[in-house]
Amino acid sequence: MFDLIFTSPPYNLGKPYTGYADDRDLQEYLEWQAEIITECVECLADSGSICWQVGNYVSNGLVVPLDMELYPVFKKLGLKLRNRIVWHFGHGLHCSRRFSGRYEVVLWYTKTENYKFNLDAVRIPSKYPNKKHFKGPNKGQLSGNPLGKNPADIWSETEGAIEDVWDIPNVKHNHVEKTIHPCQFPVGLVMRFIRALTDEGDAVFDPFLGVGTTAAAAAMWKRHFFGCELDYGYFQTALKRIQQATNGLLPFRDPNKPIYQPPRKELNTR
Repeated sequence: MFDLIFTSPPYNLGKPYTGYADDRDLQEYLEWQAEIITECVECLADSGSICWQVGNYVSNGLVVPLDMELYPVFKKLGLKLRNRIVWHFGHGLHCSRRFSGRYEVVLWYTKTENYKFNLDAVRIPSKYPNKKHFKGPNKGQLSGNPLGKNPADIWSETEGAIEDVWDIPNVKHNHVEKTIHPCQFPVGLVMRFIRALTDEGDAVFDPFLGVGTTAAAAAMWKRHFFGCELDYGYFQTALKRIQQATNGLLPFRDPNKPIYQPPRKELNTR
């Protein structure tokens, strides 16, 4: 049984994957996803979590939020939605007839009420770490947790400290993690889930392994990892990255690293 299932399935956008069509009819795609989700839930421990990271299906300019389409699938299986995490990123394709998309979603479900959540492992710096109570029985004592605060369900990095939006750069051409995969998600995204939802030695599974980002992050934090992948090239890349992660040599962008902000210049309003 798996303690955590984390994956990012194809979004049905016609990307070059091997072994299955990524341009199915939407209903056919949703039925295919439902079959896989059902099988995954059967392999999930009672105390485990399943995280489905998805974006939007876009056809002829019409946007279909896949998280909303898949919600009934998870609900029918009796899973319990704990968070709908919004992952924001600053770069991507620019649209001409609608606003450019700059976010995706992670649906975090649990099988039961008895699930793992290691909050202290993923706390982030408080905005005012030295703030103290100014009255009452705790006057003069720190008002917040000295270990930091709980990340909200939207994550960001601002001026060196992570704030309330999960603003983790996506993997584009100049990203240190970039491989041959066309839609690769960053190690920093899955890392927080692995640390929060599993313990050392737990089993993590990704049914769409791709180039092994989930498995590599699991290896970094001493979790056992399992996955399925049809593309041999992706699989070979995954093996290499897992080995690098096991040896502490995996190139990855620390999600706590501030996002570069160019210096502001005064605008000429004359």
